[in-house]
Amino acid sequence: MPKRPDQPIVLPRDCRALNAAIGRWTVILASTSPRRQEILGLCGIPVKILRPTVIEPEPKARDYRDWVRRWALRKALSVAGKAKGKLIIGADTIVVLKGRAMGKPIDAADARGMLNRLSGHTHQVITGVAVLDGRGGMLATGSVVSNVTFRKLTKHEVDSCLETGEPWDKAGAYALQGHAGRFVEHVTGPVDNVVGLPVHRLAQLIGRVTHK
Repeated sequence: MPKRPDQPIVLPRDCRALNAAIGRWTVILASTSPRRQEILGLCGIPVKILRPTVIEPEPKARDYRDWVRRWALRKALSVAGKAKGKLIIGADTIVVLKGRAMGKPIDAADARGMLNRLSGHTHQVITGVAVLDGRGGMLATGSVVSNVTFRKLTKHEVDSCLETGEPWDKAGAYALQGHAGRFVEHVTGPVDNVVGLPVHRLAQLIGRVTHK
């Protein structure tokens, strides 16, 4: 469904499902993304942050959903040695426009180019999630796609977004919950997925791992 202006980033029922799936587990987030930390915080999930030790290449694949699942798993596995006995979450997000993926911009020119290409078009935000049981080694992966439509942007709007510094560590050079949120006409699919962590899917994956 299209996003309403008053729609929360995370739906309360998804937070309840996530809490039920996690239970008494200690959660490790293999990500330094403040957006993912914020989403888990909105659900009342305390987490310990461990920086993944993988270096992501530019996303090049025929199946981008498989790509993000694999990199989410690699991130989770990279911290497993420091998180034994814990529940480890890894995630990876990319933006895809007309079959071509965008990762994080490398400089201002790259960020400007991304925003200009997204202007006036609908793109896909794909997030892969991996869950690893640090006790027994069970794992599960999945991915979610949301469609995001940008209105046509002016040069001034793109310049203003760059001046905020918002684009630098974000796939597609924008944050839905930030300055660029005003560029979005509507979202079809989970809003939290666009922010970087699809809670409903995460709860399902954790349930697979913790209830086996």
